[in-house]
Amino acid sequence: MTAPYPYPTQAVILAGGQGSRLRPYTDDRPKPMVEIPGTGTPIIGHQLAWLAAEGVTDAVVSCGHLAEVLQDWLSQTQLPLRVTTVVETEPLGRGGGLKYAAASLPRPDEPWYATNGDIWTRFSLREMADFHHERGADATLALARPRIPWGAVETDEFGHVLDFIESPPSPYLINAGVYVFSAAFTGLLPARGDHERTTFPRLARERRLAGFPLPHGAYWRAIDTAKDLTEAAKELGDQRV
Repeated sequence: MTAPYPYPTQAVILAGGQGSRLRPYTDDRPKPMVEIPGTGTPIIGHQLAWLAAEGVTDAVVSCGHLAEVLQDWLSQTQLPLRVTTVVETEPLGRGGGLKYAAASLPRPDEPWYATNGDIWTRFSLREMADFHHERGADATLALARPRIPWGAVETDEFGHVLDFIESPPSPYLINAGVYVFSAAFTGLLPARGDHERTTFPRLARERRLAGFPLPHGAYWRAIDTAKDLTEAAKELGDQRV
């Protein structure tokens, strides 16, 4: 089916976090440069390949911690799309950092994708863009239902234990760290601070913020700790998603 509007062809990757909970892996590289064992590529390499496969031709990477390591890797790697890097000279917060990076997008009058630099996932961004467009949203965030890291206990109304469920899916959806933004959204971001405490609540009140549940079976994981690396390697196995 042909979309009645152009799909986004530009994106921002937020790659400036300290990654302190991933030490020692982040002692000599930024978080997006960490490799999940068995994948053969750092997280950001996977993200760039995914974005390119979804029709993105230009990406802006917002760097911070050990920015030069990431910039060196980008300059020495054959990339599937054009990449520009920006470095914050002072902390701007998540919203301010997003706005600063968006200023370097080549087509400011067109919609754009954004993703956190520590996310390993793959699903149809075009389907998400369709969802965003159909709802007339200024911003759409992908929603994931992660598995609870503990076993759950199922009981009846009398308190009898019925079953034990290992790592069940959470009953709640969470922000998956992948977004579609309208061109106008950039102007709604704060110059400093957190857009999730300012811009997003405002858009939600005005019904201009949409939530796109990840398709059934889509793989998603945020890489925050060494345990995440181990579990992601086990989950991915030979899937290579």
